Amino acid sequence: MYLVTMLGNLLIILAITSDSHLHTPMYFFLSNLSLADISFSSTTVPKMLVNLQTYSKSITYAGCLTQVTFLTLFGSLESLLLAVMAYDRLVAICQPLHYLVIMNSRFCGLCVLLSFLFSLLDSQLHYLMVSQLTFCADVEIPHFFCDPSQLLSLACSDTSTNYILIYFFGAIIGGVPVSGILFSYTRIVSSILRVPSSGGKYKAFSTCGSHLSVVCLFYGTGLGVYLSSTVSSSLRKGAVASVMYTVVTPMLNPFVYSLRNRDIKSALWRVIRRIA
Repeated sequence: MYLVTMLGNLLIILAITSDSHLHTPMYFFLSNLSLADISFSSTTVPKMLVNLQTYSKSITYAGCLTQVTFLTLFGSLESLLLAVMAYDRLVAICQPLHYLVIMNSRFCGLCVLLSFLFSLLDSQLHYLMVSQLTFCADVEIPHFFCDPSQLLSLACSDTSTNYILIYFFGAIIGGVPVSGILFSYTRIVSSILRVPSSGGKYKAFSTCGSHLSVVCLFYGTGLGVYLSSTVSSSLRKGAVASVMYTVVTPMLNPFVYSLRNRDIKSALWRVIRRIA
């Protein structure tokens, strides 16, 4: 599954960069999303595979902090990129004549840069919070990666402030993008409903079908992880939900975009024929 994730997302990036017809804002954001998927999955899966092969389940303190930092960084980045892509679809459907003016290359680059900077800030805050925790001895994390919430529950020091900060920043990084996505799709649906022909409605909505599928997949599995950790006391169920979130979702994203997008499919075939 990890190899499929790497290969699928790398092919998406290669197809977009090598095909001049795909040098548009939508595919620029998609290539950055694929890069975030690769990085997000690579934060946890390689270490998990090493543990499975060597039967050694230990991780150093520095390695745990590194995992927390990069997991938060790329998870937040993916969330913000999905919100930016929702705005891109909003402009494409609601203001098609001004699309290239509004979504110019400078603005697109700025959106990706700001998304990365906000994600970096969030990851550094998580790093600082976890690094301040005090552990009584060697601890056993009931997970396959260093989950910040699990580390808080295992700490010997007072973690009430840490919980408040984690939920506060989680609400901002998670809530603001979700609000932006919901606002964008509310405007998109109202605009599509005003299109007189059913064929025109289908054509307009099909341009954002792939993005909507990825949004549901990303936030659906993320919500599943959160609910499994709060509703169920089973640590195994929480770990299984996290596998869906960190492994399955990044693997499925390239398939969602390639299977529903004719331009991506044709570009991918050209890349594969060139390699072969």
